[in-house]
Amino acid sequence: MKLDDINWSILHCLQQNARQTNTEIARKVGITSPAVSERIHKMEDFGIIEGYFTKVSYFKTNHQLKAIITLRVFMGRLKPFMEKVKEFNEVINCYRITGNENIFMEVVLKNQQHLQQFIDQLINYGETKTHIVLSNIVENNPIVKSVHL
Repeated sequence: MKLDDINWSILHCLQQNARQTNTEIARKVGITSPAVSERIHKMEDFGIIEGYFTKVSYFKTNHQLKAIITLRVFMGRLKPFMEKVKEFNEVINCYRITGNENIFMEVVLKNQQHLQQFIDQLINYGETKTHIVLSNIVENNPIVKSVHL
């Protein structure tokens, strides 16, 4: 599926607020509401739009720490870790990456004690490095149309 400028405008609207109505989006992009609906369905069918999510404040849900933890997995422990990590409620995002560390995790935790307990579970799989998040500088930035140079 080719994304034209109207599709990109629709995607921009949805990335800013996925709960706005098709009528609101139609007004912004200059087409009818049914046309917006049809384009959104096509982008969902082609996997361009993968889903819709609710952003929850970790701080207001009694999680006082947000951290980035990288893991350099021990030889032979990568597959077991990749299965186990799915069971950790603390992990909100986990990526397998290149470089010295194999795993990059974004986690939310109640406090320092919770962080210590969580790291104690991870050391069975490899060496960890922990970075406490102080603030977000860029978060959920929309994906925009590439400009070819």
